[in-house]
This record gives sequence, structure tokens and C-alpha cells, in this order.
Amino acid sequence: MPSTDGRHRAAVLGSPIAHSLSPVLHRAAYTELGLAHWSYDRFDVDEVGLPGFIEGLDASWAGLSLTMPLKRAIIPLLDSVSGTASSVEAVNTVVFTEDGRRVGDNTDIPGMIAALRERGVEKTDSAAVLGAGATASSALAALSEICTGPVTAYVRSRGRGDEMRGWGERLGVDVRIADWADAEQALRAPLVITTTPAGTTDALTGAVPAAPGTLFDVLYEPWPTGLAAAWSDRGGAVVGGLDLLVHQAVLQVEQMTGCSPAPLAAMRQAGEAALAAR
Repeated sequence: MPSTDGRHRAAVLGSPIAHSLSPVLHRAAYTELGLAHWSYDRFDVDEVGLPGFIEGLDASWAGLSLTMPLKRAIIPLLDSVSGTASSVEAVNTVVFTEDGRRVGDNTDIPGMIAALRERGVEKTDSAAVLGAGATASSALAALSEICTGPVTAYVRSRGRGDEMRGWGERLGVDVRIADWADAEQALRAPLVITTTPAGTTDALTGAVPAAPGTLFDVLYEPWPTGLAAAWSDRGGAVVGGLDLLVHQAVLQVEQMTGCSPAPLAAMRQAGEAALAAR
């Protein structure tokens, strides 16, 4: 049921934040759902300013979206954290309950699973992950639900490899570590998830196999990436960062507003239009 207790404000926090598409997606949802009195803003908040910002919120607030560098900094400020968020020590969603409690969740992980399912990927017997940052740990958490075999992580340093292996042990995923110099081999996996910054995988475009599987590139700007374009040219299925962003935002809207289902198609259309206008 929609919230009727006066909560009607939400926002995305992070630093930098000006590039965020979250306001576009959430506002599109409010329009489609007829929530004319709801608002969704963005605030540039860093780790130092986060506690003061949270303490300054009044009873009109329904929820927050968190992006870098706040996904772990928010945890000590919450009353409870979901098992999903705890599994990767990262919260991207805070819901303020009617009695004033702060509840943290992670919609990136189910968002990844939903984005893959939309492209027909329900299960895979193996996968490859390019990169080893915070998004890579979320990718491993998603793979713990859909991958029945090993996951090979391609990393640049031994320390990063140890981190990924540790996440694998925690999440119950058979993680095998490979050197970034061998990243071309990753493209042979039935599911490849790239979690690296823009431009990092450009050198791999010539190594896309003749019959590629599914590529999940978490970037949404610039789009398509060189690798995503080459993958599509070879007939492979591509899941993009906007797919992830929309699916995780759908879950946020549902949690914050109490309205379900959130309007996936309208949110995606708004995101595509905003990116085209940039």
C-alpha cells in the first residue's frame, strides 16, 4: 500500500552526484504512479558530512539512495541492515519507517539478477568478472544465486585477487583468480560481467569470440562501450548499466513508496531520454 503517513521526500546522496540519473528515474515513477506530492532530489554529501545530513532529516522523508562513497559509511548510522546488504557490506537504499527507524538494503544485487533475467539469463554454469571493486563484490553476490560453477575474476594485483577470493568464500562462490593480462580469455565465458571504469576494456574489443555469450557491462555512460558494441556486432546478448540502474531503482521506488509494481518501462524510457540529451 502507498505511504499515507506524510512521508513523501526522497533523494540520492553521494559525491560527486551531479551525473546521477536517479532523480530522472524516480520522478518518472512518481509521475506514472500519480504521486504528485512526492519529490526526489540529489545532494552532494561525502563521508564526513553524512552523519549530520542524516540527523537533520525530518519525518517527511521516506528514503534515500546511496552511491559512492557512502555505501559503507551509512551502515553505522542505521537501525538494521538486510541480509543482502550485509553480505557485501554495502547499502544503496535506506527506508525510513513510520516509527522512525532507518532500514538499509542493497537493491544492486537483485537488480543485477533481474536485469540478467530480462535478457533470458536465469542460470549459468560458469562466469567471468572483470575488475575487483565494490561493484565486483555485488556481481559475485548476484552470481551466488545464478551460477552453478566457478567464477573467474580477472584482476590487476595479488591484493585485489585476495579480496575477491575472500568475497567468494563469504558468498559461497567458487572464485578463481586470473591476471588481467589474460583478460581476453574471460570473453569465452558464457556470462561476462565487466565492472571496470570507462575505457578499461577497450583493448579487448578485438578478442570478442565469433559466437559470444552474454555480456553485462555495468557502465551506462558513455554507451555503448567499445566492448559492448563489438559484442553486439558479433550477435551476443548485452546487458547494460542502464538496465541495472533501472531495475535497482524499481526496487527502491517500491520500498520507499509502498507502490508495487513500479513502472519499469516508464523509468527506462526516461533514463534513455536523459542520456540521449547529454
